[in-house]
Amino acid sequence: MNFSSKHGLFLRIDNVLIQNRRKNEVHSLKANKNEDTCLSKFSWNGDHKRHWSLEKVLKNKKYLEAFCAFLKSEFSDENIEFWLACEDFKTTTSPDDLHRKAKEIYETFIQPTASREINVDHHVKEKIKMSLEKPSRSCFDEAQKHVYLLMQSDSCPRFLSSDAFLRLNLKSRTLWYI
Repeated sequence: MNFSSKHGLFLRIDNVLIQNRRKNEVHSLKANKNEDTCLSKFSWNGDHKRHWSLEKVLKNKKYLEAFCAFLKSEFSDENIEFWLACEDFKTTTSPDDLHRKAKEIYETFIQPTASREINVDHHVKEKIKMSLEKPSRSCFDEAQKHVYLLMQSDSCPRFLSSDAFLRLNLKSRTLWYI
């Protein structure tokens, strides 16, 4: 990984999960108890996918790590790396760090010769390039949204049908019963 080491990726995953957990504390307090269906009620004919979404995968450390490994096996892990880098970038407070991280993200994921180039529109790339003079925490939002939607519509459904997800889901159910 050019952008960060494997250890760094897991630290970013932890940071994203902590941020998401804080944002959703209010929602979880209001959550209907009926929403959390026991995994033992799922059949293997596809019911296990009904209660999972990209949002849930991104909030659960074990499933996020499995999703990262799945994307790596499909040679599309640059998408999740970019998304995680953007989530980390949004928490940056120092203007110097903001500028340094924006440049690093641009060079790693956006510029045409980037080692981990993501697939976003040329106009989006140009807007990001122009924003590097004085980057804001939202300068990657449009590209991040595009990558999220791509993972949501393409990568995540394949992951939810993969052996990796099914094994992890089965392991989680087994541990729940022990």
